[in-house]
Amino acid sequence: MTPDSSNSPAETVPLPNPAILPTIKSPADVKNLPEDQLEGLAAEVRDTLINSLSNTGGHLGPNLGVVELSIALHRVFNTPDDKFVFDVAHQGYVHKMLTGRADKIDTIRQYKGLNGFLLRTESEHDCYGAGHAGTALSAALGMAAARDQKKEDTHVVAVAGDAAFTCGPTLEALNNIAETTKRFIVVLNDNEWSIDKNVGAIAKYFNALQTHSAYSAVRDKASEFVQKVGGESVRKFAHKIERSAKNLLFPNVLFEKFGLRYFGPIDGHNLELLVQTFEYLKKQDEPVVLHIITEKGRGYQPALEKPGKFHGLGPYNVEDGATEPGAPTYSEIFGRSVTDFAKKDEKILAVTAAMPGGTKLDIFKNEIPERYYDVGIAEEHAALFASGLATQGMRPFLAIYSTFMQRAFDMIVHDIALQNLPVRLCMDRGGLSGDDGPTHHGLFDIGYLRHIPGLIHMQAKDEEEFVDMLWTMANYDDGPTAIRYPRGAGTGAKPKAEPQLLEIGKGELVQSGSDVCLIGLGSMFEMAEATAAELKKDGWSVGLINPRFIKPLDAELILSEAQKAKVICTYEDHVLANGFGASIIELLHENGITTPVERIGWPDEFVEHGKPDILRANHGLTVENALAKIRAELPSVAASA
Repeated sequence: MTPDSSNSPAETVPLPNPAILPTIKSPADVKNLPEDQLEGLAAEVRDTLINSLSNTGGHLGPNLGVVELSIALHRVFNTPDDKFVFDVAHQGYVHKMLTGRADKIDTIRQYKGLNGFLLRTESEHDCYGAGHAGTALSAALGMAAARDQKKEDTHVVAVAGDAAFTCGPTLEALNNIAETTKRFIVVLNDNEWSIDKNVGAIAKYFNALQTHSAYSAVRDKASEFVQKVGGESVRKFAHKIERSAKNLLFPNVLFEKFGLRYFGPIDGHNLELLVQTFEYLKKQDEPVVLHIITEKGRGYQPALEKPGKFHGLGPYNVEDGATEPGAPTYSEIFGRSVTDFAKKDEKILAVTAAMPGGTKLDIFKNEIPERYYDVGIAEEHAALFASGLATQGMRPFLAIYSTFMQRAFDMIVHDIALQNLPVRLCMDRGGLSGDDGPTHHGLFDIGYLRHIPGLIHMQAKDEEEFVDMLWTMANYDDGPTAIRYPRGAGTGAKPKAEPQLLEIGKGELVQSGSDVCLIGLGSMFEMAEATAAELKKDGWSVGLINPRFIKPLDAELILSEAQKAKVICTYEDHVLANGFGASIIELLHENGITTPVERIGWPDEFVEHGKPDILRANHGLTVENALAKIRAELPSVAASA
């Protein structure tokens, strides 16, 4: 019952002439479009996505999979009065195009352009902003409850992928829907993928529904049910669905236990069927879930062949989907290193939360599958699961993006740190995440980890030191450790053939100085080096520290250099509030050192999306700004003059 990729609308339906998409200025235009032009609109939307995103990058696969669904929703419902809440919202590009933003789709994820997710501040049709999975059902239910309180006659539709149903908040919301409202529509968009292949019992359950062999046996019962609810005319409509989509309309045990009436699975690429089904469901006076089967990447063969890659990617070649090769990323070095370590140490295990591709633990998965665990989009469970492993003498590496590790904060405090368990927290995308924007920037992990007793936190200045840190973590069993590392490649420093153990809490004095002390954390060390070079030209004596450890700080090293300096400057790819620089100020204050401290880092606000160089320039994360701050604290004439 999975749609046939060989019959993709983008391949079989010719592009309309004249073009339809430029005429779509609002959802009203979608409603007024003649029915025989809907498939042409879908083909044009796909073509536009494929060509536009080849220049900007973005979430191509998910959006190609929801073209018909998005058109059908806007054909039947009326935003902004009716509410569409998309889980994660990375599949909202088509929604943006149908709500007056089609002419800006080529600016998606670009500075000052459209955001890659939905934003309440971007359009009145974006009723809820998101970027993390599992939020849609709870938020939509809150909107439905508010509607009921205000006695309004509107609809709320939550659109969630099957992977979102492995997420705790989704299941918590399901448990509450029937007790809260009588009018609520959940669309389960089932494509068997989130960012990677879905895992777990729920994913297997949905797959079983798609391939159920008892179709003939339960067909009559389904017809009786539909006739009882909707009458004879609706029963005939159900048979039409059955014939056209070769799927089944039937109540299902799982959702009925939660008090939701289940419909499906149906073909999520059959526009006529989707429109008819939504017209029917909007009349129901009970919470319902519609299970649709879609194809991630539909209409573009490279995306069909590599759905993981095309979930979200940078610019690509339209003809074959090829992307430019680059230097090894921190993620790739992480995946390779931990896998190599595990081949020598049977206690090392790898755990991730639906991110084997993004964290590059797919290397571990392919080479040591028996010690690899993907728990689905369930970061809290992942942290607890790793805790359990650690209690039994195992050495788990838990790899989750910094922005998603926020969800597991309570477990890090209560279960990992309080019990002093040697769980290795590996936070990919620690720092700016550029085009993905504020939902994905990893700018808060220093703040939410540095106050936790007993937790060791570190960041490397380059790839060589990064592998040394991973090796140190692999061999440290006295408590929890954490490492943050940026998106993309670093300096190109080649790791040693044999990594070395680092002394816990010991930084690196690159050079000593008596006028200025620069402390550059991790990926910002290069900026500190460049600042030092400029200050030396002016004749200043400059100290340069690679701190390595965020916690514990190398107090002896930092204090010895700080006592000599006229000014100190810290650098971090993190918000300044409660960040690394703040910890330096605390250390100096506790030791009675009054040397002024200037800090380079992100402001106390949610940083917009855009290319990192643009954002750094806008917010003062530059050598020029560092020099201006430092020079303002120095005497007007260099000591050597």
